[in-house]
Amino acid sequence: MKIAVYGANGYTGRLVVAELSRRGIGTVLVGRGLARLREAAAEAAAAEAETRVAGVDDTAALAGAFRGCDAVINCAGPFVASGEAVVRAAIRAGCHYVDIAGEQLYLKRIHDTFAAEAANAGVTVVPGVNDDGLPSDLIAHLAARRVAPVTELVIALDLTRGGAAPSRGTLRSALANLGTLTGGGLTFRDGDWLPDVPVRRTSVVFPCGPEPVPAARFPLPGVVTVPRHVPARYVEGVVGADLVAAFSAVTPELVDGLPDGPSEDARLGGRWTVVAEATGRDGRSARGVVSAPDTYGSTAVIAVESARRLVVDGAEPGVPAPAQAYDPTGFLDFLTGHGATWTLEVEPAGRDEAGAVPGGTGPPGTARVRSC
Repeated sequence: MKIAVYGANGYTGRLVVAELSRRGIGTVLVGRGLARLREAAAEAAAAEAETRVAGVDDTAALAGAFRGCDAVINCAGPFVASGEAVVRAAIRAGCHYVDIAGEQLYLKRIHDTFAAEAANAGVTVVPGVNDDGLPSDLIAHLAARRVAPVTELVIALDLTRGGAAPSRGTLRSALANLGTLTGGGLTFRDGDWLPDVPVRRTSVVFPCGPEPVPAARFPLPGVVTVPRHVPARYVEGVVGADLVAAFSAVTPELVDGLPDGPSEDARLGGRWTVVAEATGRDGRSARGVVSAPDTYGSTAVIAVESARRLVVDGAEPGVPAPAQAYDPTGFLDFLTGHGATWTLEVEPAGRDEAGAVPGGTGPPGTARVRSC
């Protein structure tokens, strides 16, 4: 097996290369500068990995750099600016493709634009396999299945960075999507994705505390992917309102003044949590929670495993959502081996106390899981 990493010299790209090296998977580092690629390979303990130079401005050259590989992991954001070129090159090279994008409008464009092209080439394209996009899609699918048919599904994201600043790459992507981030992005309602829909969930209870926190609409990836496999009438994404305020303060000067990314200790001190709450037509509700330490390290593990499964297990060619490409329970169980926990609980209609449903091989479900 051989997997190409585009943007391998970036902060998350180096973590992806290190994860591939740790797992003994053949790796090809692809980017615009040979010296930086070799430096990234050495830093990731993959000094013997192959390096190939190509940029997004030459699709033929980029496709040539991907040839001979089984899959491509794209780590080079902002994806709204360059992601489509990498998708197109991967399809031309006959490689399966995943990326770590969290940019909602970009993800929708990939699903809408490349499904037929990828299917005709026998290639599977799964964008958005990061710490938020893939876990939220998988747990939302499982929660919705418990109470189907679903009238409403809310996806919430909580980030605890432990004092660490985001990477420069994350904030550059934020700048490229700032209007979408501060405006709340898309909401799925009655069969279509719409902007400027007033948020329904104005507060949310995260596992780390019993008190509701103010919530704001936010362009989470699951809003684009979940309706493709869950026939819900309404899907929205929310975060704590303070996160939206933090993104509003991002400026180019701030980004330029930051280091490439947080230190390893700071990175390991952070935590991400996604919550999916589905409400059925009969009034029952199901709440799924996935949580793990280390946002960037988790993304590297998820991206590598996503690409590996496409190569080894296969998936329907085209542009499926994560829950369509992978077995949701199997993938979430895999993540428990990397520090994650996941739980699923169902509350019958007309009852105040939730009935707990264990989630995979993780800890038994509880009425409100504490995974801090």
